[in-house]
Amino acid sequence: MIADPAGDDTRTGTTSDALKRAILEALHYTQAKFPAVATRNDFYMALAHAVRDRLLRHWVTTAETYYRQASRTVCYLSAEYLLGPHLGNNLINLGIFEQAREAVTALGLNFDELLDQEAEPGLGNGGLGRLAACYQDSLATLHIPAIGYGIRYEFGIFNQAIRDGWQTELTDKWLRFGNPWEIPRPEIAFPVSFGGHTQVKAGGGRYGVEWVPDRVILGTAYDTPILGYRGGTANMLRLWHAHAVESFDFQAFNVGDYERAVTEKVQSENITKILYPNDEQLRGKALRLQQQYFFATCSLRDMIRIYGQRAADLSRFHEKYAVQLNDTHPAIGVAELMRLLLDEHGMDWEPAWEVTHKTFAYTNHTLLPEALEVWSLELFGKLLPRHLEIIFEINRRWLDRVQTAYPKDTAKAARMSLIDERGGKAIRMAHLATVGSHAVNGVSALHSRLLKESVLRDFAEFEPTKFRNVTNGVTPRRFMVLANRPLAVLITKAIGAGWPADLEQLRKLEPLANDAAFRAEWKAVKHEAKVRLSNLLASRADVTTDPDVLFDIQAKRIHEYKRQHLNVLNVITQYLRLKDNPAANVVPRLFLFAGKAAPGYYLAKLIIKLIHSVADVVNADPDVRGRLRVAFFPNFNVQSAQFIYPASDLSEQISTAGKEASGTGNMKFALNGSLTIGTLDGANVEIRERVGAENFFLFGLTSDEVEARLAAGYRPAAEAEANPELRRALNYIANGTFSRGNTDVFRPLVDNLLRQDPFLVLADFASYVSCQEQVDREYADQENWLRKSILNVARMGWFSSDRSIREYCDTIWKIKPVEVKV
Repeated sequence: MIADPAGDDTRTGTTSDALKRAILEALHYTQAKFPAVATRNDFYMALAHAVRDRLLRHWVTTAETYYRQASRTVCYLSAEYLLGPHLGNNLINLGIFEQAREAVTALGLNFDELLDQEAEPGLGNGGLGRLAACYQDSLATLHIPAIGYGIRYEFGIFNQAIRDGWQTELTDKWLRFGNPWEIPRPEIAFPVSFGGHTQVKAGGGRYGVEWVPDRVILGTAYDTPILGYRGGTANMLRLWHAHAVESFDFQAFNVGDYERAVTEKVQSENITKILYPNDEQLRGKALRLQQQYFFATCSLRDMIRIYGQRAADLSRFHEKYAVQLNDTHPAIGVAELMRLLLDEHGMDWEPAWEVTHKTFAYTNHTLLPEALEVWSLELFGKLLPRHLEIIFEINRRWLDRVQTAYPKDTAKAARMSLIDERGGKAIRMAHLATVGSHAVNGVSALHSRLLKESVLRDFAEFEPTKFRNVTNGVTPRRFMVLANRPLAVLITKAIGAGWPADLEQLRKLEPLANDAAFRAEWKAVKHEAKVRLSNLLASRADVTTDPDVLFDIQAKRIHEYKRQHLNVLNVITQYLRLKDNPAANVVPRLFLFAGKAAPGYYLAKLIIKLIHSVADVVNADPDVRGRLRVAFFPNFNVQSAQFIYPASDLSEQISTAGKEASGTGNMKFALNGSLTIGTLDGANVEIRERVGAENFFLFGLTSDEVEARLAAGYRPAAEAEANPELRRALNYIANGTFSRGNTDVFRPLVDNLLRQDPFLVLADFASYVSCQEQVDREYADQENWLRKSILNVARMGWFSSDRSIREYCDTIWKIKPVEVKV
């Protein structure tokens, strides 16, 4: 019998005293330590295990409920999960955050230090993985039966160190001290095949194909409970880890060949060794494809295993599962489910395709051609020969339909083919995902429109009812209640405690924007957040700043289309204006950047170097001291984001219109009271509509204007010639002012802007600088700025990931909540 959770039982009790005794019990029985010799990590692990005990009560009851009711289940397939630290989030969702603080303090320990001790599982690159994590939180909060499937990377996204202004990648050893939140499931393991050949099966009275691989590895499950907010539901995140079928070759060892004795173990484990290996070389591409197939087949086989607990007939598989492809990384799952149904379960093609098509739905996350995955037929056929045959057959049948509809349009058939015939033949994974799914969605209104007008236009014209939009959202539990507790406390005091589970309740804040006393409290909360970030910035980046200045922050992946270099050009322009007129009356400002560049992306790394080089000059100049400060926050991740979003006054969302699918950082900043300066790109469009145009700093070309400029023959050098301030800023970069006289360092960046400027940085420069002048004028009126900040938060409730998940449930997955009573 499970004890009363409100009591003092050390496994389930939620009082501070019960938690204190649970921590000491876990320290003794799990960590095998006594307090006098225990390290900070020992105490963190003890606290984590005490919290996990309380999670497991929810998790086991949830699993039992789903099993008993044979619940229809969402299976979310994602190569990335940027979860963030678990401890604080689980305490929030359990409703025992303050009790845990009291328990830890009573033990003479620093609660914040224990929270900071947790290694962040960096199993994602950026927005894609963070969205997947938000959706897992919302699925559990809304009581939707769900399993998240992904990869348990031994080393996550790299840790970013800055050396002489350059990004250096360090290994992210997030598992080095163990992971108290995961539960290994060695009994759940599936063989995963690669290479070899196919052959026709003999006998049985039907045509069959057998795949004879030349290599087999094992995928083993590791489970993490994902708890919903203040409810009974705890869903499961199941991550797959690669192992060798035979880890040790005794024969090789016995003859002294010690390296060969463990070769198979090393090669097999490489598949889940690291998040996104550099795929510039063929071996990197092969490893990335192996990763994608590995987790897709393990996940689908696991679904079939669970399905088989109740039924053997897979013809109704799609009634049990709604499988969402989070981008094209798991798109190979379409061919794999067909292979499993055809080759391993004896289905004929037509019923197998009906099940497959009704099972999958596909979320597209990008319009950038380089991000739409393709695989060469040579590589694909070498690794997955059976899947290549299946894809050829899917394509043959698909093109029969297309050519029937458009009998004379061979160009359209070529565009809609799953195989790109131009140059080296390749498989278009976005096409496979689109053809193999019953629904395709974009992630913002603008993105979904452009998706239907550009990269998937032919498909949208052919099957218009398949396409829809679900604008992204973020979880307020982590990014408000946990990340910004003073703000959460203030909001709760003002409108009640229900808003974290019903974010539209933030609308109740609107009248308070005109309340001077409330604005004063709001200002104090923002100042406290800026002090926290200032202290962290001093320790992490050795940059001191005044928390009373305007905090202008751009925190996101470093990429040309996100245009951090446009921001830098404005910084240089403001710096040169102050040099020309030191007496100018300007709003003091901190320009803060944060983000990682992909290891093989040279221009993005050069932008990071430029930020640091400009900071070195600006921060050392007495003429601008106290008025202009530039900083780069290293190793941006979920943990540091929880300090950055609450402290921001101005959120930089300045991507080229039409290039950002949605963005979620824009939502996290706005929900924490930051005003946005941005283009009409991604979800910026919908944010501006909801918070009000007067509370959004808009600049730049629209997506249609961008396309028109490019079609007309865009000449970036002419933009520079026509704008003296722009020309001057570029010259200062080129002439070595920010690189100790070395004119070669930033030449590739300047040449790229003047000769190509693919993301129209120079075209938007004048509008951006003018808009920043408007920011200065608005910020100078602090009372009005505070009104705008409050109204931003009050009107952002629609951007909860709970709303996004409800839309998926209603329009794509056709699934209802299942209440779990604990």
